[in-house]
Order: sequence, then structure tokens, then C-alpha cells
Amino acid sequence: MRQPNAHRPWIVEALTMRLATPSSLTLTQRLYQSLRDWVQQGQLKPGSALPSSRQLARELGLGRNTVLGAVDRLTAEGFLESRPGAGVFVAEWGAEVVAGASPVPKRAAVSPPLSARGQRILDVSSLLGDRHSAFVPGVPALDRFPRERWQRLLRRHQQQAPLEWHDYQHRGGVPALREALCDYLRLSRSVRCRPDQILVTQGAQQGFELIARLLADTGEAVWMEEPGYGGAHACFLSAGLDIVPVPVDDEGMAIATLPSSVATPRLIYVTPSHQYPSGVTMSLKRRTALIEAAQRRGAWIIEDDYDSEFRYASAPIASLQGLVDDAPVIYVGTFSKVMYPGLRLGYLVLPDPLVEPFKRANARLHREGQYVAQAALATFITEGHFARHVSRMRELYRLRQAALRHALAPAVANGLVLSAGTAGMHLVAELESPALEAELVSRAEQAGVLLSPLSRYFLRAPARPGLVLGYAGATDIEIAEAGRWLSDTWCTLSHRDGA
Repeated sequence: MRQPNAHRPWIVEALTMRLATPSSLTLTQRLYQSLRDWVQQGQLKPGSALPSSRQLARELGLGRNTVLGAVDRLTAEGFLESRPGAGVFVAEWGAEVVAGASPVPKRAAVSPPLSARGQRILDVSSLLGDRHSAFVPGVPALDRFPRERWQRLLRRHQQQAPLEWHDYQHRGGVPALREALCDYLRLSRSVRCRPDQILVTQGAQQGFELIARLLADTGEAVWMEEPGYGGAHACFLSAGLDIVPVPVDDEGMAIATLPSSVATPRLIYVTPSHQYPSGVTMSLKRRTALIEAAQRRGAWIIEDDYDSEFRYASAPIASLQGLVDDAPVIYVGTFSKVMYPGLRLGYLVLPDPLVEPFKRANARLHREGQYVAQAALATFITEGHFARHVSRMRELYRLRQAALRHALAPAVANGLVLSAGTAGMHLVAELESPALEAELVSRAEQAGVLLSPLSRYFLRAPARPGLVLGYAGATDIEIAEAGRWLSDTWCTLSHRDGA
């Protein structure tokens, strides 16, 4: 005999109200979600009976199959149980209790604690900020990208894509893209490579992760520029490496300043063509010394060729990788700055002994993909669209940098020092004190302007105060308005402090 059910009246009434509320979900989904919520919240107690599917369908004005769909799903998931001849009841769905185990104490509703390493990664990631601000560094001019031509290429290669491209891949990338990249890098960057030495990745970050995990063990040292790029820093932290900051001066990374007791590196990370964020170019003697130091210590150099295409006073600087034969250098490139960040394509140029291990590991850990986009990019390069786009962006960024300098001219006339800006997509403004940096960042936040403090790019104290001012992704109006605000605010604060 069916047990009496005191819950039946309120279930029907509550379901009637819920189902009357507009929703994009189907009636079965809404009925399922309502019943599951009440079971999990304890409003429907274990052992209590539900109205029959016929009764629910009749009283709610639904088809019986609609009700059965929700009930069957809840039964399959273990929230309800069917008892032959008796009906459907709320199941004992909670976790099993181990004999002799102490009850789990209830905790306040707080975010789950992170590991110390996880928290450090988030601290580095906080540099990302609001991508719509005028001064955000590293964002290209998305409004000037030739989207229609790019979409045509994507459609063409989607229609021509062979069936095997829809399967798992382990070839290191579309051969046509590796060949196009090889020709481009040999010509424009003096990289010594063959197509089979190129591994296409889903961005530079994935490349850093592969290098860190395949070439260094937890606790081994990686030498890194100080100040340096937060994205690489985060990857090395996630791999459990010991990061050793190396000072950067006007000639780039200064390894000669390190004490003799410094940990021997397994990896050395450097941005020699355009150091990020300082903007300096590593001198030839420093490049030679770095390669010799890596060879002597058995270390691999990670050459991050950050926005090297955008030089305004000279041709792009030749790569560190191509300086000498058999240099222990892994060259890392990305299309996030020269194309657009959402493309998520980058590449590694690997020394011969690393090609097969990296290709296998990449296929195993990350799975290769985006072969249609890779094929379209190969055509974009071989048909000359890529070179023309880079040339146009180089001129545009030169003009936008000039616009930022013009907006900041009153502050510069009163003593604000800006970096040379011979290349890249940002300028660095030097500041007199950490207090001034903090005050400017705070006031900017209140004014809706994002400022990236230079001190956040340092791993250890004392950090040099300053601002990293991106301009590539901002319009002339945005640059003028934000630049005028910064100039006026800097002048006011400097005058107040007697700077």
C-alpha cells in the first residue's frame, strides 16, 4: 500500500509556479532541475514518496512522457528509486559513511584554499587586467586586422580539409605552415632551421610549458630576466622550477652580475631582440657570453622573440638562435601580436635532438588541433598577406606611439622620462618612487584607466617603479584622452611631492 505523502500538495503547487516562469529550458529539464534541487536541499526527505507520473502529468497539465523523462533521469542518477508495486521514492543519495569514521566538520562557505604555487601563479596573472583600457600592453590593433580576407581563407580550407584532419594528429603541425614559417624565419630573423624542426603549438604559453616540463625537473633552476614576462614566469612556477632573477641593464640580461654561488640553470629565459618590459636590445657581446655560459653549464636557452617584427628605426634584429652553429637555443614565436590573440597559434624551433620527444609529448599532453586555421595561416603567409599586414601594423604602431608621446609631452617637459621606444607595442615611463607609482595606479582605477605598474614585473625587491604603457590596441582618441589624464595627474602629483 502506498504510504501517505504529506509533501504532495506543495510539490504540485511549487512545480506549477516554477513551470509558469519563462525559461529557455525544456519542460522536462525544468521539472528535473526543480525536483533535484529539492532533494539536495532536503525539502524532499529520503524515503518520502512522489506523486505518480500520471497524477503529476494530470495536475500540471503536462504529457506523461515529459514527467517520465525527468523521473527516469533522477532515478538513473540515484536521487530517486522505484519500488515495484509501491511507487517512486526519494533515495538515500548521500555519501557512504565509513564505519568508525569521524563526522566531517562543516566549514564556512569560502573559496577552496590554493597551494602556495597556485597563489603565486594568480599573483602573476593579475597583471592581465582589463583588455579594453587604452594602456593595456601586448594587445594588437584588432580593428585593423583583415578579417574578411582571413575568413575567406578559413572557409576555403574548411571546405578542402581532408578527413584525417578531424582525427587526433601527431605530425607537429600542418606541413605547409611549417614550410612557410621556415622560409619566413630564415629570411626575416636569420633563424637556422628546417621545416621538420618546427613544432606548431597552441600559443607561446604552451611552448613554455612543454620546455619547462620536458627539460627540467621540479626544483631545478631557471634564470629569468629581471624585470621579466609574467606569462613565462607563471609557466615556470607551475612546473615547480626555482626562478633565479637576473638583472637587466641597457645591454640586456647581465649574467656577469650573478654571484658565483648562484644555482646552475637548467633553463635560461631571455627576450634578446626586444626585452620585455624594458624594451632594450641585448648587445652582441652579451649574446655571445650567454650562449657560452649555457654551453658551459649544460643549459638550454629559451629565446622568446617578443614582438620583434615591430622595429621603427632599423630592420628586425637577427635571432640569438642563428648566431652560431648548434647553439643550445629553443626559439619561441607566436602569432598573438602580429595576427590576433584568439588565434592561439605559436611555434617552437627545436634543436634536432629535441624534435621527436617534443612532438610526441605535445601530441600526448595537449593534442594537436586547429589544422584548418594552420592551413589558412600558411596560405596567408605564402600569398604575401602576412608580410603586408606586418608592414601596415608597423607604421600604425609608430604613429600611435607618436600620439602617446604627444599626449604625454607636458609631463615629459616637466621631467617624466619615457623609454626610447625603438620597437614594440609599449613604452615605459620611469617614476621617482614606489609611492608615486601606487598613487597613480590607484587614481587611474578610480578614473577607469588601467595602468600596469613596472614594479609588478620584478620578482624581488627593490623593484623599480614605473608604468608599462601599451598603445598598439588603442585608438587615437583613446590615446589622447588617457594620455592627457596621465600627463595632468603626473604633473599634479609630482608638483605636490616636490619631485
